[in-house]
Amino acid sequence: MSKLLIDVDDEALAEAQQLLGTSTKKETVNAALAEVAKRLKRVRALNSLAEMAEQGDFDVLLDKSNYRA
Repeated sequence: MSKLLIDVDDEALAEAQQLLGTSTKKETVNAALAEVAKRLKRVRALNSLAEMAEQGDFDVLLDKSNYRA
């Protein structure tokens, strides 16, 4: 783990702390960083699925005759 000395917006930190349910500044910053990384990964995955849908990769799922009874 890296040790950093940074200036942090106190209002943003307090809001993040409340939203994340964290109790310390360190916990809040680490939780916020992890949350941002997870959210961006989900957005990228969703964008990838949307591109696949645009290309018709899922069209086979629309043809019900392909399903077994």
